[in-house]
Amino acid sequence: MICPLLGSVLAVSSLINAGSDDESAAVLCPVSTRDTGKTPQVKQCQSCVRASKIHSPSGFDLAGYRGLTLVLTFLCYTSYHLSRKPISIVKSQLHPNCSALGPNPHNDSNSSTWCSWAPFDGDNYKELFGALDNAFLVAYAIGMFISGIFGERLPLRYYLSGGMVLSGLFTALFGLGYFWDIHVLWYFIVVQVCNGLVQTTGWPSVVACIGNWFGKGKRGLIMGIWNSHTSVGNILGSLIAGVWVSSAWGLSFIVPSIIITTMGIICFFFLVEYPEDVGCSPPLHHMASDEADAGGVTSSEKDPEAVTSNEGPLSVSSQSSVDCSNSPEEPTEEPEAISFLGALRIPGVVEFSLCLLFAKLVSYTFLYWLPLYIVNVAHFGAKEAGDLSTLFDVGGILGGIFAGLISDYTGGRATTCCVMLVVAAPMLFLYNHIGQNGIGTSIAMLIVCGALVNGPYALITTAVSADLGTHESLKGNAKALSTVTAIIDGTGSIGAALGPLLAGLISPTGWNNVFYMLIAADVLACLLLARVVVKEVRGWCGCIARKRG
Repeated sequence: MICPLLGSVLAVSSLINAGSDDESAAVLCPVSTRDTGKTPQVKQCQSCVRASKIHSPSGFDLAGYRGLTLVLTFLCYTSYHLSRKPISIVKSQLHPNCSALGPNPHNDSNSSTWCSWAPFDGDNYKELFGALDNAFLVAYAIGMFISGIFGERLPLRYYLSGGMVLSGLFTALFGLGYFWDIHVLWYFIVVQVCNGLVQTTGWPSVVACIGNWFGKGKRGLIMGIWNSHTSVGNILGSLIAGVWVSSAWGLSFIVPSIIITTMGIICFFFLVEYPEDVGCSPPLHHMASDEADAGGVTSSEKDPEAVTSNEGPLSVSSQSSVDCSNSPEEPTEEPEAISFLGALRIPGVVEFSLCLLFAKLVSYTFLYWLPLYIVNVAHFGAKEAGDLSTLFDVGGILGGIFAGLISDYTGGRATTCCVMLVVAAPMLFLYNHIGQNGIGTSIAMLIVCGALVNGPYALITTAVSADLGTHESLKGNAKALSTVTAIIDGTGSIGAALGPLLAGLISPTGWNNVFYMLIAADVLACLLLARVVVKEVRGWCGCIARKRG
């Protein structure tokens, strides 16, 4: 599973660099915002000469650095999700069906919970599981709003690698509760809160790093493939945790903690934050002729809600190229990082942030509760349920790629998200009612539901965030990428915290009610994008009218 996806990431890197010779010029020869005080022509020549003297970056070398950036950020965020997943697998082992294991060897009168792990051995175990999830996710949501601000102002390499090492520490501490025989709720709550805070270092950092290296291009497809790290991490986390869940569940946390710590160390030594650090100048996110009005994210139409599909952190388009000899730019100071309120004023940020809140509510409810649902409804064992739940993430990979491809082709990010959310609602209903009628039906429904639920989530957190973080209203200031990404993902993380909490509160009344809650959240996510969808449709209608005229 992991090898083909890494191959896809490398292939994307080759595609980016082979897209046009002009794109290499766009990276090597544009004026660096860090060089001031020279005339534009002199600066541009010096930028190219400096690049050749310091590094002599050929097309292969440039492709190597871009490929390294893609692969490292892919593996880094894969390890983040890999370390989050074990809790959902271990839940069924913290409160198993003890009566199926035979008589109580301690002659305890409560034969149905003698093998459970205190304090999760009571009738309120679902509420306690919800509290564990909520502790992590609320801390993550709060920390995310702050993390993007720090990410714009601190060295990305230190910030990302430090966060990964700390994430490994707190993930290991949860697993050590098994070996230290800890049975107090506050210990697990505190560890989850600390882990939620340090895990916020990941997403703004990897998106900002990608944005530093890549210019304009088909972000939807490329970032859809790159964003598969989320689902790959969930799949690997489920499989790794499932190996030890029935024998020594503490290892289900300790092994992922070792993996993310190791990746943090690798990131510290090998991640290159800026092209300038190796003698290259940064790519251009916009051309002087690019125009955009306030609003959402579309591709090529001059629509009140449009942003050209060629803007963003990934580039295959020759439109982003700069001729060193005839495209001088005025000397500019290094742009300052955007403020929180300034990022909120970017057209489209609020709408997509609120949509992601409900989309992520659905996604994270599946992430944390799907294995337990399979155990309770389909009566599989803990390991089998964990393995089966990975199919939801397989669907998520396909959905993210499909959403990116369609949104690139149509130019309608919001419309693509809205259509997938509308279709997801009846599919969730069907999965709850017929999804457990057979293993074949269950597999098919999990893949389809995963694609429809995670497709919009993946598109908003990657391509849409990149669009808005390099919006025309910023006038070329790419310093907003990390902050905008943090605002969108932080708002979505509020929904990620609410979903598992509500599932824990509602599930005692029946799993049907949990699915009704998820369907309602999907509908609300769709409605919040209605204004942007209308603007995109008007843009398409205007385009058709102009072509006919």
